[in-house]
Amino acid sequence: MIRLLVVDDSALMRKVLGGIFAAEGDFDLAFARDGLEALDLLARFAPDVVTLDVTMPGLDGLACLDRIMLERPCPVVMLSSLTAEGTEASLEALARGAVDVLAKPAGAVSLEIDRLAPVLVRKVRAAARARPRGPGLAARLRARHAGLVAPPAPHRAETPRAAKRPMPEAAGPVESRDAGHAPEPPGLVLVGASTGGPPALTALLGGLPAGFPWPIVVAQHMPASFTGALARRLDGLSALAVQEVTGPVALVPGRVYVGRGDADVIVVRRPGGLMVAPAPAQAEYPWHPSVDRLVESALDLVPARRLVGVLMTGMGRDGARTMAALRERGGRTIAEAEATAVVWGMPGELVRAGGASLVAPLEAIAAELTALVS
Repeated sequence: MIRLLVVDDSALMRKVLGGIFAAEGDFDLAFARDGLEALDLLARFAPDVVTLDVTMPGLDGLACLDRIMLERPCPVVMLSSLTAEGTEASLEALARGAVDVLAKPAGAVSLEIDRLAPVLVRKVRAAARARPRGPGLAARLRARHAGLVAPPAPHRAETPRAAKRPMPEAAGPVESRDAGHAPEPPGLVLVGASTGGPPALTALLGGLPAGFPWPIVVAQHMPASFTGALARRLDGLSALAVQEVTGPVALVPGRVYVGRGDADVIVVRRPGGLMVAPAPAQAEYPWHPSVDRLVESALDLVPARRLVGVLMTGMGRDGARTMAALRERGGRTIAEAEATAVVWGMPGELVRAGGASLVAPLEAIAAELTALVS
């Protein structure tokens, strides 16, 4: 049985969530109406996983998450509204140790329950297999709560935007423009991540130099309501310019392109040159943005020797098959090591398939990647 603590100030949401997990048959459930009640149950119920509402009266979701990570670390899935404030708070929660986020229904809960239920169950089951974040996180939280350090800014604090070259706007119908051919980038980095991915992406991109010579395309499993905010946050924490892919855009060395959630991101060749573009989700790819589809599209257009694949933390096997093929054709791949992955599903599948050129802990991937493309 999976011991699940549901924390939400809405009686309706507690009832709906309780019904979803009770129907699964292998969840032992407890409920809390606010953060303080959750902390009391944390010791008495000893949950394997917590679902935590972001916005609650009194002790809100972020403050409650901090206490959980300090007092009894366990995997937490945040439930967020679709407002800008809810999205930013959810990304901050991921930075503070939550393993995943899910957007609450925007309309009537009863009308969206069929869509919500399978995604929520899948995320919570994945979280139950996740490892809580390491002792460094707890130390930072203790220092913050003791008043020794200031809390981190939500985003865009470390790298002034003026220090970066502006990102090009997403193009309209490229075929109708007479802009000439953009220089072909020397190579392309393809990054895949899922559960636990946003903090891993922060560590990876934050460790790359401003003069990184190849473009980077990221497929991070995440709803569309979060990927724009994620790209803005990464842009503020990295020396590289980062943008969400909302339309066809040229691939430029030293820039990062984050696939829009609930859709796929693919590499395409247009009259203007090599580009990255959004693509409607396809049923044959169960996770979105799909790492497999991204890698397949790149292999169709770019020689494998000019590709590097990086597969980081995440549940399932998305990206393992195609990155193994990338290596077999002469490309190079990096898998995150089990010791640092929140969930060693995707990178573990790549390693087991013999498709990893290199297995490295998260803190070493940026340096290894820089060495490979240099």
